[in-house]
Amino acid sequence: MEFRIMTESVLHQTLAQYFGFSEFRPGQEQTITQLVNGYSSLAIFPTGSGKSLCYQLTALQLPNLTLVISPLLALMKDQLEFLKSKGINAASLDSTLSREESQSVMQNVRNGSTKVLMISVERFKNERFREFIKQVPISMLVVDEAHCISEWGHNFRPDYLKLPDYRNELDIPLVLLLTATATKKVKHDMASRFDIKPEHIVQTGFYRANLDLSVYAYPEDEKIPALVGYLKQQTGAGIVYVTLQQQAEQVAKQLQAAGINVAAYHAGLDDGLRQSIQNDFMSNQKQVIVATIAFGMGIDKSDIRFVVHYDLPKSIENYSQEIGRAGRDGKLSECITLANLDGVATLENFVYADTPEQTSIQALIDEIQSQQQHGLWEMQELSASKVSNIRLLALKTLLVQLELKGVIEAKYAFYADFRFKWLHTEHKILSLFDPNRQQFIQQIFANTHFKKVWGTVDIQALVQQGHDRNRIVAALDYLHEQGLIELESKRMMQVYQVDESKLVQPDLAKDLADYFLEKEQAEVKRIAAMLRFFELNTCLSYNLARYFDDANAPEHCGHCSACRGQVARLEQSKSTEFPSDETLRGDLNALRQHLMQIGVAPSLAILTRFLTGMTSPLSTSSKFRQRAGFGSCTDIRYQAVLGKVKQLGFGA
Repeated sequence: MEFRIMTESVLHQTLAQYFGFSEFRPGQEQTITQLVNGYSSLAIFPTGSGKSLCYQLTALQLPNLTLVISPLLALMKDQLEFLKSKGINAASLDSTLSREESQSVMQNVRNGSTKVLMISVERFKNERFREFIKQVPISMLVVDEAHCISEWGHNFRPDYLKLPDYRNELDIPLVLLLTATATKKVKHDMASRFDIKPEHIVQTGFYRANLDLSVYAYPEDEKIPALVGYLKQQTGAGIVYVTLQQQAEQVAKQLQAAGINVAAYHAGLDDGLRQSIQNDFMSNQKQVIVATIAFGMGIDKSDIRFVVHYDLPKSIENYSQEIGRAGRDGKLSECITLANLDGVATLENFVYADTPEQTSIQALIDEIQSQQQHGLWEMQELSASKVSNIRLLALKTLLVQLELKGVIEAKYAFYADFRFKWLHTEHKILSLFDPNRQQFIQQIFANTHFKKVWGTVDIQALVQQGHDRNRIVAALDYLHEQGLIELESKRMMQVYQVDESKLVQPDLAKDLADYFLEKEQAEVKRIAAMLRFFELNTCLSYNLARYFDDANAPEHCGHCSACRGQVARLEQSKSTEFPSDETLRGDLNALRQHLMQIGVAPSLAILTRFLTGMTSPLSTSSKFRQRAGFGSCTDIRYQAVLGKVKQLGFGA
């Protein structure tokens, strides 16, 4: 692709014509100029500082499609609405679209009328999509929240690791990476994966003078009174962040009882309720939201006056993203952390729980070997998770690592189960079709097994009778779209090509286990770095900026708690004593016997995770929660519990 040298006046003209702005924000013009002159770029701008404009304006100057990878559906929808409001032809391919809508989008992409297409990275798993997009000339690949690419960053998304391969496969000449949070290591990791030169990394500075950062050490039982006292003094909107879903509910109830206009928000609420709470907050019907990290991405509210961390955040990166939602209007906003060491064990346990054992990794490798047929392996994530006793996020990471090693290759996905209920009589539906189609649809109905209202379609039986699976699914979709039946699809199956020669490599399981252990240690170090940060006696704003490789922040902001001389000393307020050795020995012996009865080796990791209350596919299926001792050491750090289990002579 040929790039034309763009003049400054053309860019400013486009900025005014399409976006209504008279000037660029810091970093925008440099990034756009680099891109339109053919240089892939990495843009690191603070949250709310206009990163998206870098690709939006550039897309208008490029001849072909701009493909945008976005991690959240809500972010996509917001971006699309904005682009359409500016008269820019943009679309998304996502799970909310009907078959007709998807086909319409694809047609518009094919004929070149769509300038920007937004997708999730998981869309690439679909071989049909990959075949479609291969036929489309693409000028630029944009990766939003690009820190997801780096294995050493926060919010790591394993599927993002495959993006450099997809870029090469599709021969995309230009890449733009966008993020608000990147350490020096992550920044260089991202750039190297896409061959972005150091001179094309644009970083505007992390420091924001309008954010007042404070850390206060509070024992757990004093947090609610302190929070109530603080919130009663506030008139603007704010967010209170907690770690767990149940905690969001509990804290919100206690604040409501104190007369504060508040709602709880977390991933466990249904979509409609979450949307309603979000709308209430945006329109100032609710002053305060008590939320897990599920709340925030895609929230574009400029007048958030305070962000309170009721619990320790997961990392400095998470902390910076969450406080970054305050004061986007440039006015003074407060960011307060109510800190103690009680939550450290919980944060570390999240990390240790996601590290699969080598035996579990080997179990998955054995499963692939035994289940593959003619080089193809059909896999359902939940089932593979149970077979291997690997949690879902770790399983996805493992599958991506197997892909990167060339052991497996994603081909396509399909729904294994379909069920429907009648919206019209069978007779009425059949009467609408010609004899040939009628006969085919009748065959589908004849192979549907009803339980009361809903009937499950026996796809396998129909395929054995010589019918094409795609035609069966297309017919069901059509009947649903015409309002003749109500259709539900379940159990997504992933199909992978298997390279058997690589699958049987003797050190494969060990290499993969070592990779996970390295990631585990990196995450634990990240938590330790955060604890050190909250206890600093020098400027918090300066140290935070320095963590993100911003050398231009002032050494003394003058308005954080450290600058005011209020240095936090974090302490444990809950008891961290072990139950008696006798009790622990009894609980572990009972669990060990149970595991041996069901044919599971009682490993050190399983026993330790049992005491710390970590869930896994095995713990769920074997109802560990109902057993004495489960979670009896929840508030004690994992390594200490591990040491205790060893001391008691278990898990050898």
